[in-house]
Amino acid sequence: MLHIKPIISSLLRSKSGPVLLFIQMVLSVAIIANASFIINERLKLMSRESGIDEAQVLAFRVNNFDDAMDPIVQNKRDMQLIRDLPGVISVTSTNMFPLSGGGWSTGLVDKPDPDAEGVRRTPQSAQYMAGPNFVETLGVKVIEGRNFYPEEILNDRYSTSLKVLITKTVADAFWEGESAVGKILYHGSEDPIEVIGVVGKLQGAWVHSDQLNNSILFNQDFASMNSNGMYMVRADAKAIPELKQQIKDVLLAENPERVFPGFMTIKEYRERSYQNDALMVSILTIVIALLLLVSALGLSGMVMFNVQRRTKQIGTRRALGARKIDIINQFLIENYLICLSAGVLGGLLAVQLGRQLMKHYDLPMLDISYAFATVFGLFIVTTIAVLLPARKAASISPATATRSV
Repeated sequence: MLHIKPIISSLLRSKSGPVLLFIQMVLSVAIIANASFIINERLKLMSRESGIDEAQVLAFRVNNFDDAMDPIVQNKRDMQLIRDLPGVISVTSTNMFPLSGGGWSTGLVDKPDPDAEGVRRTPQSAQYMAGPNFVETLGVKVIEGRNFYPEEILNDRYSTSLKVLITKTVADAFWEGESAVGKILYHGSEDPIEVIGVVGKLQGAWVHSDQLNNSILFNQDFASMNSNGMYMVRADAKAIPELKQQIKDVLLAENPERVFPGFMTIKEYRERSYQNDALMVSILTIVIALLLLVSALGLSGMVMFNVQRRTKQIGTRRALGARKIDIINQFLIENYLICLSAGVLGGLLAVQLGRQLMKHYDLPMLDISYAFATVFGLFIVTTIAVLLPARKAASISPATATRSV
């Protein structure tokens, strides 16, 4: 039978190794628990659904330098040329691209005078000026009310006939428990803006904003109001690489007095906007792997050192009838004692570190389950690290051990 007291005594005979390993494991538990928590939070952030067919939507800008150009006529012609290209499903104009990191935002009020007593304001939301077929191009779902009719899309920036679609998050925040369809809002004037529909999800441009899921779509064709246009094209994902050049060629043939700053799919905008988060996940994953490796190597090295130092002791125990499993268990128990004590202290340190991260970097509070999971993982990794040198120790011959001293 294996007793704990002799094992503790054995560890205390050479304190420096176990103490250093204990300190290293305490720090590993604290760091790994918080790093794992941050990785999970970032992965959840990056995996949020945008409500858009990202890989099928190509976005681009057009900068025009033809002073004689009529924006309304040119926009109509451009959209038809794009629509006629092979592989194109739908095309629309807009004033901003989802997940791009830049765009417009707004908040509407329920009274003509925004400074009136008791006025209520919608949550700050991405402000999309939705050209023809905007909803269809992005693949957004209208879950209540209706979409814009083609004749409702306006070419006038200052029109008094504005209508809007809003996302469900905006509707729930402003009219909780009520239907938003038919409600009237205002935007800095006495002209009413009617809510005609609610879309399930459409994210804005700023991926790290608390208001990312809030969007308001206005029935305005932005490209018809400006010499410079912004377009989104929905097409078969396989056709998009060729479409980037085809769109540029056909529009330049129509009017060469313009340039195209670049073409990107919404998926590529997502990847660019989340690239720092992806980098953080990669770095923290490497840190975790290195800390686990260092812990495993440190413990494995300590066991191998102890095997050499205790050769006579192990041989004597084998001569007295100790089984190989007893020798292996001795080293495993030594490992578990260090891991358990380091896990308790490391877990407490992890919680304190989590509080500091919450205080200074606006992160959520660490879930204590991450500390438990880290300790459990440390038990598994160190068990594997201990088994090989422990099995080598168990194979020591009693006769060899006694002759070697």
